[in-house]
Order: sequence, then C-alpha cells, then structure tokens
Amino acid sequence: MASSESLFEHQRQQQMAKNAPLADRMRPRTFDEFVGQEHVLGIDRVLRRAIQADRLPSCILWGPPGSGKTTLARLIAGVTQASFQSVSAVTSGVADLRRIVSEARDRSGMHQEKTILFVDEIHRFNKSQQDVILPHVEDGTVTFIGATTENPSFEVNAPLLSRCRVFALQNLTPEEAEKIIRSALADDQRGLGELGVELEQPALEHLIDIANGDARVALNALETAAFATGVVEGATTIDLATISDALQRRSPLYDKAGEGHYDTISAFIKSVRGSSPDGALYWLARMIESGEEPLFIARRLVILAAEDIGLAQPEALAIAVAAQQAVHFLGMPEARIPLAEATVYLATAPKSNSAYMALEQALADVRQRAGEPVPLHLRNAVTGLMRNMGYGKDYQYAHDHPGHFVEQDFLPPSLKDRRYYQPTEEGSEKEIVERLKEWWRDGEQQEPGD
Repeated sequence: MASSESLFEHQRQQQMAKNAPLADRMRPRTFDEFVGQEHVLGIDRVLRRAIQADRLPSCILWGPPGSGKTTLARLIAGVTQASFQSVSAVTSGVADLRRIVSEARDRSGMHQEKTILFVDEIHRFNKSQQDVILPHVEDGTVTFIGATTENPSFEVNAPLLSRCRVFALQNLTPEEAEKIIRSALADDQRGLGELGVELEQPALEHLIDIANGDARVALNALETAAFATGVVEGATTIDLATISDALQRRSPLYDKAGEGHYDTISAFIKSVRGSSPDGALYWLARMIESGEEPLFIARRLVILAAEDIGLAQPEALAIAVAAQQAVHFLGMPEARIPLAEATVYLATAPKSNSAYMALEQALADVRQRAGEPVPLHLRNAVTGLMRNMGYGKDYQYAHDHPGHFVEQDFLPPSLKDRRYYQPTEEGSEKEIVERLKEWWRDGEQQEPGD
C-alpha cells in the first residue's frame, strides 16, 4: 500500500512539473547550468566557495526579478548537508518562523544538524516579523538566507542586516538572456525542443530587449509564443509579431515606495540640473509609464527651479509652479504635457544655486553663533517707550535717497561685513552682479564664513 501511494505521489509530482511554466521547468539544476552572476558565483568567488564547503554565512540575495535569487537558493538546498527550510514572506507568518526555529533547535540538540532558513521576499515581512528571526541568527540556531528585490538598507531591519552578508545580483546581460532562451528552445525534456519551433532574429532581439534581463519574463513569453505558433498549421517559426503579442508591454521595475522610486527621481533631478533635456525627458517618461504620482514630479520641478536655476532665470519658478497647478487641474494623462514642458524649460535654463547656498550659509551662522539682538535701528518703534530706548534711531528710508538705495548695516555687529549671497555670471544674475557692485562698496564682498 505504501508503495502504491509513493508511486502515485511520484506521478503527481511529475505531472505538476510537466504543467509548470517554462521558467520553472528550466531552472538550473547545477551550478554548471546557472547562467550569469559571475561576480558572485564565479568558481573563485567567496559565495561559490562557501556553498561548496557547506559553510554558508547568513546572507541576503538582493537583485531584480528573474536574476536567479530563488534558483540560487534551490541550488544551495541541493548541495547542503543542513536541513533546508524555505518560506515565503507572502504566505508565511510568525507562527511558521517559530515552528522552524523550534525544530531547528531540536535538530541541533539531538543530531547536531544545522538548519538553513530561506525567506523569499524578506522585504514583505514587517519589523516585528523580522525581529523573530534575529536572536536565532545571532546564536546560530539557523543560518538565514533572505531574498529580496528591494534595497536591504531600506527593507531589512538594521540589526538583522548587520549580521548578514549582502550579495547583489544583477540583471542578465543580453548575451546571457540569449543563452537561456536558446537553451529552452533546444531542450526536448524540460524545454520546447519537442515543438520544433525556431525564433526569428528580430523576434529574439525584441524578446531580449523587452524582458530587460528578467529570465522569467523571457521564458514565459517564449512559451506563450511557441504554443501560439504551434496551433497554426505549417508554422515552425516564431516571428516578431507573435513574440510582440505574447509580450504585450513590459511592466516597469518600479516600486513607488522602494529603491526604484528613489533611483529614478534622482536620475531625473540630476539630468535637469545637468542641463540634459533628453536625459530628463527619458526619466520623466520612465516615471510616467510606471505610474508615479504626477504631483510628486511637479513638486520636484518646483524645488529644482528654486534650488538649481534660481536667479539665473527667475521665471523658472513661475513656470514650475504653473506646471504644478496644471497637473493638479488636469490630472493624467493630459498632465504629462505640462510636466514635459516644464522639464525641458528647466533643463535648458541657465543654472545658479546661489540663493540656495546663501540660505545654507545664513542657517549655519544662525545655528552656530549666539543669537545677537536685532540692532536698534532695524527695530520698529511702536510705542513711545520704544522710541525713547532708541528703537528705529538712525534708520534711513531707502526711498528717500537717489536710486532708492542708501548704504547701512542690516546684520548684527559680529556679522557686519558678511556676504551670504554670491551671484554667478549666469543668465539674469549678470545684472544682479552689476547692481550689487554699484550699491555695496563697489562690489567688495567677504566670502561667507570669513
């Protein structure tokens, strides 16, 4: 009876494996079949040697989807002498973790057997769930392996992160993606070899481009296209139209609460600041296509206009604020147009951060120096007592003088000659430079901090 049940279970597993998606069927079974990640899995690399010696430290595998994190964990499970326990943070909770830890403690005490705990998508565990793992990693009850698509610096508790080695996996290169695709087409056991289909070169190039280094996307789209081709009588070649239809459109790797969000907005800001309208438009398009909140982009444009363009072209701030209002008024998809207009305007405008830097220097003095009283001549004499105390005495009203200017002191005595604002020679600031030279002692200025 036991033998019949065992045979039935074996047949069931075989059928499940046969029905699994191509990406799952083609998972590497050995390190020799593993494609890519040579920087961490090369024959002489620390991670590869640690796995082969069965001395793996607690670690986090960080990389984009389809880069091989789960596959690598399965390979580790196949070679280790330790008990390999795998959970997904999507479907498991604290009770599962505590059960595994309890079993690991018993296993260690009775059989001196180590336990490896693999947590897929560790970033989906909250702080309290991650805290359950921490003491057992620290005392060696389990060796922890976490897999995540998100930056561990943001998503993994600092105490747990400090006890782990982080191995950063990368997107597959086009050459590596092509090798995986061709292997799947040729393999008649796990792949598509029995179908006898071929992939046209333009279709292959498009598949590699849209998959964007994600082996799972590439293989599953290939399988869909292969079976679609197979139902057409006489068809043996997957063409560009078929692979395009199978792929539809790529889902951008972009989490509005994760690293993709911060990396992309950083690239956008730096492109505008660096006066590259093309770079700025590309990153703007990436954010729009990924569903970024348009008002978030608009707010960044307002900040850019004030911080990086400033008085070199004061109109930039008005343009940015107008874009923010237009985005709020219109909503998407039309809001992308004023966003694009403001982006190009700011990217091509002359740049100056003089106002921003001037404020930073003034703030530094305010924070680091004693707060001196406001000089009497700058105070407003609201009452007779104040006038008798000298409030407002010797203050000179600028409009009573030629050119509506008269030189007088506007800073506390210890900062009398400080000049925070240092205009550039860019754009409209050229005129400001000339005015300041004319007004303030023929332009004599003291560097902030002197």
